[in-house]
Amino acid sequence: MNMHSVLLYGCAVVVIVSGIQLLATLATKGCEEMSPPLALLRAWRHPLPRVATGLVATMVVLGVAQTAAPAMIDALERHPHGAWWRAVTALMVQSSGWFQLLFNLAALAMVAPLAERQFGSWRTLLVFTASGVTAQAVSMAGWSLQGGGDSVAICGLVGALATWYAARGSVVALRRVALVIPAAGLVLCLLTNNHGVGLLVGSALGVGLATPARPPLAV
Repeated sequence: MNMHSVLLYGCAVVVIVSGIQLLATLATKGCEEMSPPLALLRAWRHPLPRVATGLVATMVVLGVAQTAAPAMIDALERHPHGAWWRAVTALMVQSSGWFQLLFNLAALAMVAPLAERQFGSWRTLLVFTASGVTAQAVSMAGWSLQGGGDSVAICGLVGALATWYAARGSVVALRRVALVIPAAGLVLCLLTNNHGVGLLVGSALGVGLATPARPPLAV
Protein backbone atom coordinates (compact mmCIF):
# COMPACT_ATOMS: atom_id res chain seq x y z
CA MET A 1 0.00 0.00 0.00
CA ASN A 2 1.49 3.36 -1.04
CA MET A 3 1.50 6.57 1.00
CA HIS A 4 -1.44 8.02 -0.94
CA SER A 5 -3.63 5.07 0.04
CA VAL A 6 -2.42 5.15 3.65
CA LEU A 7 -3.37 8.84 3.97
CA LEU A 8 -6.68 8.28 2.18
CA TYR A 9 -7.79 5.42 4.40
CA GLY A 10 -6.39 7.16 7.47
CA CYS A 11 -8.53 10.23 6.79
CA ALA A 12 -11.57 8.02 6.24
CA VAL A 13 -11.04 6.36 9.62
CA VAL A 14 -10.55 9.74 11.33
CA VAL A 15 -13.77 11.15 9.85
CA ILE A 16 -15.83 8.03 10.62
CA VAL A 17 -14.58 7.59 14.20
CA SER A 18 -14.77 11.29 15.08
CA GLY A 19 -18.09 11.64 13.28
CA ILE A 20 -19.67 8.74 15.17
CA GLN A 21 -18.48 10.22 18.48
CA LEU A 22 -19.94 13.60 17.54
CA LEU A 23 -23.26 12.14 16.36
CA ALA A 24 -23.57 10.02 19.52
CA THR A 25 -23.01 13.07 21.71
CA LEU A 26 -25.58 15.15 19.84
CA ALA A 27 -28.08 12.30 19.84
CA THR A 28 -27.83 11.64 23.58
CA LYS A 29 -28.06 15.30 24.59
CA GLY A 30 -30.83 15.49 27.16
CA CYS A 31 -31.23 11.71 27.33
CA GLU A 32 -27.82 10.57 28.54
CA GLU A 33 -29.28 7.37 30.00
CA MET A 34 -30.04 6.08 26.49
CA SER A 35 -27.49 4.12 24.47
CA PRO A 36 -26.23 5.93 21.33
CA PRO A 37 -28.00 3.57 18.86
CA LEU A 38 -31.37 4.18 20.53
CA ALA A 39 -30.63 7.89 20.84
CA LEU A 40 -29.89 8.08 17.10
CA LEU A 41 -33.35 6.64 16.44
CA ARG A 42 -34.75 9.37 18.72
CA ALA A 43 -33.72 11.92 16.09
CA TRP A 44 -36.62 10.57 14.01
CA ARG A 45 -39.16 11.36 16.75
CA HIS A 46 -42.19 13.59 16.23
CA PRO A 47 -42.22 16.13 14.70
CA LEU A 48 -40.65 14.18 11.85
CA PRO A 49 -37.66 16.01 10.29
CA ARG A 50 -39.12 16.82 6.87
CA VAL A 51 -35.93 17.39 4.89
CA ALA A 52 -34.23 14.31 6.31
CA THR A 53 -37.34 12.25 5.55
CA GLY A 54 -37.47 13.60 2.01
CA LEU A 55 -33.78 12.98 1.36
CA VAL A 56 -33.87 9.40 2.68
CA ALA A 57 -37.10 8.59 0.82
CA THR A 58 -35.70 10.05 -2.40
CA MET A 59 -32.48 8.05 -2.13
CA VAL A 60 -34.43 4.85 -1.43
CA VAL A 61 -36.60 5.38 -4.51
CA LEU A 62 -33.59 6.25 -6.67
CA GLY A 63 -31.67 3.26 -5.31
CA VAL A 64 -34.49 0.91 -6.28
CA ALA A 65 -34.75 2.60 -9.66
CA GLN A 66 -31.04 2.29 -10.48
CA THR A 67 -31.12 -1.37 -9.42
CA ALA A 68 -34.06 -2.06 -11.71
CA ALA A 69 -32.66 0.04 -14.56
CA PRO A 70 -28.82 0.18 -14.35
CA ALA A 71 -28.69 2.41 -17.44
CA MET A 72 -29.93 5.19 -15.16
CA ILE A 73 -26.47 5.38 -13.58
CA ASP A 74 -24.79 6.16 -16.89
CA ALA A 75 -27.49 8.71 -17.70
CA LEU A 76 -26.99 10.71 -14.50
CA GLU A 77 -23.43 10.20 -13.22
CA ARG A 78 -20.39 12.38 -13.98
CA HIS A 79 -18.82 11.89 -17.38
CA PRO A 80 -15.68 13.29 -19.03
CA HIS A 81 -16.78 16.48 -20.78
CA GLY A 82 -20.27 15.92 -19.41
CA ALA A 83 -22.90 18.65 -19.22
CA TRP A 84 -22.86 20.92 -16.16
CA TRP A 85 -26.15 19.54 -14.84
CA ARG A 86 -24.41 16.25 -14.05
CA ALA A 87 -22.88 17.99 -11.01
CA VAL A 88 -26.42 17.83 -9.61
CA THR A 89 -27.67 14.51 -10.99
CA ALA A 90 -24.48 12.70 -9.92
CA LEU A 91 -25.76 13.04 -6.35
CA MET A 92 -28.79 10.92 -7.31
CA VAL A 93 -27.02 7.68 -8.28
CA GLN A 94 -24.54 5.44 -6.50
CA SER A 95 -22.11 4.32 -9.20
CA SER A 96 -20.16 1.75 -7.15
CA GLY A 97 -22.96 -0.71 -6.58
CA TRP A 98 -24.75 -2.20 -3.57
CA PHE A 99 -22.14 -1.48 -0.91
CA GLN A 100 -22.05 2.24 -1.73
CA LEU A 101 -25.83 2.34 -1.96
CA LEU A 102 -26.44 0.73 1.45
CA PHE A 103 -23.57 2.52 3.22
CA ASN A 104 -24.61 5.96 1.98
CA LEU A 105 -28.27 5.32 2.79
CA ALA A 106 -27.40 4.26 6.35
CA ALA A 107 -25.10 7.27 6.80
CA LEU A 108 -27.75 9.66 5.49
CA ALA A 109 -30.37 8.18 7.84
CA MET A 110 -28.05 8.80 10.81
CA VAL A 111 -26.67 12.22 9.92
CA ALA A 112 -29.54 14.08 8.20
CA PRO A 113 -32.11 14.06 11.07
CA LEU A 114 -29.51 15.21 13.61
CA ALA A 115 -28.39 17.98 11.26
CA GLU A 116 -31.99 19.07 10.77
CA ARG A 117 -32.66 19.07 14.52
CA GLN A 118 -29.59 21.26 14.95
CA PHE A 119 -29.78 23.61 11.95
CA GLY A 120 -33.39 23.54 10.80
CA SER A 121 -34.87 22.34 7.52
CA TRP A 122 -33.73 24.80 4.86
CA ARG A 123 -30.21 25.18 6.30
CA THR A 124 -29.76 21.40 6.27
CA LEU A 125 -30.88 21.25 2.65
CA LEU A 126 -28.55 24.15 1.82
CA VAL A 127 -25.52 22.41 3.38
CA PHE A 128 -26.35 19.09 1.71
CA THR A 129 -26.85 20.64 -1.73
CA ALA A 130 -23.98 23.14 -1.67
CA SER A 131 -21.47 20.59 -0.38
CA GLY A 132 -22.57 17.88 -2.79
CA VAL A 133 -22.82 19.97 -5.93
CA THR A 134 -19.51 21.74 -5.27
CA ALA A 135 -17.73 18.41 -4.74
CA GLN A 136 -19.25 16.97 -7.91
CA ALA A 137 -18.31 20.09 -9.89
CA VAL A 138 -14.69 19.91 -8.67
CA SER A 139 -14.63 16.25 -9.63
CA MET A 140 -15.87 17.07 -13.13
CA ALA A 141 -13.16 19.71 -13.42
CA GLY A 142 -10.51 17.00 -13.29
CA TRP A 143 -10.29 15.23 -9.95
CA SER A 144 -12.54 12.29 -10.84
CA LEU A 145 -14.22 12.55 -14.21
CA GLN A 146 -16.68 9.69 -13.89
CA GLY A 147 -18.86 8.44 -11.04
CA GLY A 148 -21.64 9.46 -8.71
CA GLY A 149 -22.90 9.29 -5.15
CA ASP A 150 -24.28 11.44 -2.34
CA SER A 151 -21.52 10.65 0.18
CA VAL A 152 -19.88 14.00 -0.60
CA ALA A 153 -23.09 15.78 0.45
CA ILE A 154 -23.33 13.67 3.62
CA CYS A 155 -19.73 14.67 4.35
CA GLY A 156 -20.89 18.26 4.09
CA LEU A 157 -23.46 17.69 6.85
CA VAL A 158 -20.80 16.03 9.03
CA GLY A 159 -18.40 18.92 8.42
CA ALA A 160 -21.06 21.48 9.33
CA LEU A 161 -21.91 19.64 12.56
CA ALA A 162 -18.19 19.39 13.40
CA THR A 163 -17.36 23.08 13.08
CA TRP A 164 -20.62 24.10 14.72
CA TYR A 165 -19.80 21.87 17.69
CA ALA A 166 -16.19 23.08 17.79
CA ALA A 167 -17.53 26.62 18.21
CA ARG A 168 -20.65 26.05 20.32
CA GLY A 169 -20.45 22.55 21.82
CA SER A 170 -20.61 21.92 25.57
CA VAL A 171 -17.99 19.14 25.88
CA VAL A 172 -14.55 20.76 25.64
CA ALA A 173 -12.69 17.55 24.76
CA LEU A 174 -15.13 16.78 21.94
CA ARG A 175 -14.83 20.32 20.62
CA ARG A 176 -11.14 19.61 20.01
CA VAL A 177 -11.90 16.22 18.47
CA ALA A 178 -14.44 17.82 16.13
CA LEU A 179 -11.69 19.97 14.60
CA VAL A 180 -9.93 16.92 13.15
CA ILE A 181 -12.86 16.48 10.72
CA PRO A 182 -12.19 19.67 8.69
CA ALA A 183 -8.46 18.93 9.04
CA ALA A 184 -9.04 15.53 7.45
CA GLY A 185 -11.06 17.30 4.74
CA LEU A 186 -8.06 19.49 3.94
CA VAL A 187 -5.78 16.44 3.64
CA LEU A 188 -8.33 14.74 1.38
CA CYS A 189 -8.37 17.82 -0.85
CA LEU A 190 -4.58 17.67 -1.09
CA LEU A 191 -5.05 14.06 -2.21
CA THR A 192 -7.61 15.31 -4.81
CA ASN A 193 -10.39 13.28 -3.20
CA ASN A 194 -13.79 14.90 -3.65
CA HIS A 195 -14.99 13.95 -0.14
CA GLY A 196 -12.54 16.55 1.14
CA VAL A 197 -14.39 19.23 -0.83
CA GLY A 198 -17.69 18.18 0.71
CA LEU A 199 -16.18 18.25 4.20
CA LEU A 200 -14.59 21.68 3.75
CA VAL A 201 -17.67 23.31 2.18
CA GLY A 202 -19.85 21.92 4.96
CA SER A 203 -17.30 22.98 7.58
CA ALA A 204 -17.27 26.53 6.22
CA LEU A 205 -21.07 26.68 6.31
CA GLY A 206 -21.01 25.25 9.85
CA VAL A 207 -18.83 28.17 10.96
CA GLY A 208 -21.45 30.54 9.60
CA LEU A 209 -24.25 28.66 11.34
CA ALA A 210 -22.34 28.83 14.63
CA THR A 211 -21.95 32.62 14.43
CA PRO A 212 -24.55 34.34 16.64
CA ALA A 213 -26.90 36.61 14.74
CA ARG A 214 -26.29 40.30 15.34
CA PRO A 215 -29.14 42.28 16.87
CA PRO A 216 -30.80 44.71 14.42
CA LEU A 217 -29.43 48.24 14.42
CA ALA A 218 -31.46 50.79 16.28
CA VAL A 219 -33.22 53.21 13.98
